Amino acid sequence: MKPFITVLVLAASAVNALPSTNYVLHESRHASGIRKRSLASQYARADSNAIVPVKIGLAQSNLNTGYDRLMDVAHPSSPNYGKYLSQDEVIELFAPKKESVTAVKNWLTQSGISASRIKHYQNKGWLSVDMPVREAEALFQTQYHEVEHKGALKLGSEEYYLPQHIREHVDYVTPGVKLSSPMKKRSITRGNHQRSRPYKVTPSPADWQDAATIDAHHLGHDLAGCAKNFTPPCYRALYKIPEDNKALEGNSVGLYESGDTYSQEDIDLFFAKYAPYIPQGTSPIPAFVDGAVAPVPVDSDYNTGESEIDIDIVASLVYPQTITLYQVDDIPNLSSGIAGFLNTFLDALDGSYCTKTAYGITGDSAGIDASYPDTAPGGYNKTEMCGVYTPTKVISISYGEAELDLPKNYMYRQCDEFLKLALQGTTTLIASGDYGVASFAGDITESGCLSGYNLTETIYNPDAVSACPYVTSVGATQLQPNQTIHDPESAMQTALAPAPSPESRFSSSGGFSNYFPAPDYMKDALDTYFSKHDPGHPSYIANENATNIGEGGGLYNRAGRGFPDISANGANFRAFNGGNDYHWFGTSLAAPLWAAVLTLINQERQAIGKSPVGFINPVLYANPDSLTDIKNGSNANCGSSGFPAVEGWDPVTGLGTPNYPALLDLWLNLP
Repeated sequence: MKPFITVLVLAASAVNALPSTNYVLHESRHASGIRKRSLASQYARADSNAIVPVKIGLAQSNLNTGYDRLMDVAHPSSPNYGKYLSQDEVIELFAPKKESVTAVKNWLTQSGISASRIKHYQNKGWLSVDMPVREAEALFQTQYHEVEHKGALKLGSEEYYLPQHIREHVDYVTPGVKLSSPMKKRSITRGNHQRSRPYKVTPSPADWQDAATIDAHHLGHDLAGCAKNFTPPCYRALYKIPEDNKALEGNSVGLYESGDTYSQEDIDLFFAKYAPYIPQGTSPIPAFVDGAVAPVPVDSDYNTGESEIDIDIVASLVYPQTITLYQVDDIPNLSSGIAGFLNTFLDALDGSYCTKTAYGITGDSAGIDASYPDTAPGGYNKTEMCGVYTPTKVISISYGEAELDLPKNYMYRQCDEFLKLALQGTTTLIASGDYGVASFAGDITESGCLSGYNLTETIYNPDAVSACPYVTSVGATQLQPNQTIHDPESAMQTALAPAPSPESRFSSSGGFSNYFPAPDYMKDALDTYFSKHDPGHPSYIANENATNIGEGGGLYNRAGRGFPDISANGANFRAFNGGNDYHWFGTSLAAPLWAAVLTLINQERQAIGKSPVGFINPVLYANPDSLTDIKNGSNANCGSSGFPAVEGWDPVTGLGTPNYPALLDLWLNLP
């Protein structure tokens, strides 16, 4: 028997697999409308005898009620505010219907697959069958092609079909149509001289001396130079964050990390120089997922700064409160470039997610997500970790990729998991990105901008996870070189390298989703934005499958979920990496800052017997005066000026930056 194929979804043509008359197209690689090359001419047909694990997802129940359920516990005007659901209640609420299970099972058996081959995990919402490629091709009326990449055999189809009467019961099938694109750490960028990413510069004493020329002598040494050397005292002063912290059980801050690992030596250097009240050797609580490791030696290739910056910022503001480190995926999966984005992490938080189905996706998606057991040398050769960790009440994620890197159904399924976390009282913070209205260079196109409808790399390219309406997207701000903490911030917009380098357009990402419509909680903010501050760029209204991106010369989807929601300083932060002290830039700084702020507020609510703040967006959009509005700067890219920061919400800095006393007062007065 052929060995199992490690499935990475690479698109291939279905020229010879014509659908039967009762079959209908279920999913196509070209559903997004973005130009993508057919790969059939480049890659061989899959071995017809190779065995592949086929997963068929069953449509879940009550997903249409999820938003209303969340508003019932998260909207400040609701009498049930803060009365979160348990995990069991959430699982029961969205369980698939029995008739869906029966219908799909009957179709499989009538197609010649014996019932004994069908794995059905009761209450898990999915069916799984191991079958030869030839059988899968016949079942889904498609063709699979394969290519070897770094020792792994990868498989996928251009499109696939399902019987008309089955389609309503199935959301997603894997292997499917996803062209694999590895997620990328949010561009936490070091310094400002030209070299390949990451960028760094070793500060000189002049960086501190130059600060003395600013009219800020009355602020003292720690605060006089915040515009050029941002440190923990700058955060505290700028956002009025207190120093009187406590270590309360159940209030640890969660940090997601993958592909980057901290060095204890580096964070100890940071503590010694910038947060001396933190004892040497202080480290996060390990919550490692699927063979991940941490810390690593200071000179490790996996120590590039992302994890260290997250730890430095959060620890310096919440100590002695603890940090929980969700370090995700083993080295072979990370090295191969096929580690998925977030799903193995979500598996570890919610055991049902390993096998739950929504939008036709069951568990992790072959080719998008890391696969376990991993038999590669040094791999995690065990079953994936499912439901082994209780989620922290606040989780910060500084990683991302373009929305159109991922199939719409994949994004909807993952977004619903964030909905479920929100229903249980967890706040998820996502860094919005660092290339203005584009994604990072090479993401879908060379520039990170989209093409379509005769427009070449000028259409805006929104972030994937920020588009989900159940997370809080965080943009970045900065002080200008001649400013102090008493001056208003601007949107982060810094040329970190000469043009045409992508880092010459380094700015807070924001825009509008092509997949997700604007949620009700932000519609008033969007109406005000467009009526008072219309950006003046041509736009389009994305259709259901986002096949009309760029229609009529439009650059963005005017009806999409806008992001970011909030922002915080993301420029000139001082921290160590590889034993050296650098300046750091990016929305990667802003997300953990907000995680620290919300953890401190949860601390105060917990002390008086109240629940955590949970999903914060409805509260903030209903109370924008609790933040500091940012009205200067923009996020230009893709050959245009992007969006400007304006009064009120805008797709650069969101509602604004933290005002800790006002936010604390707001949440202490909620139930």
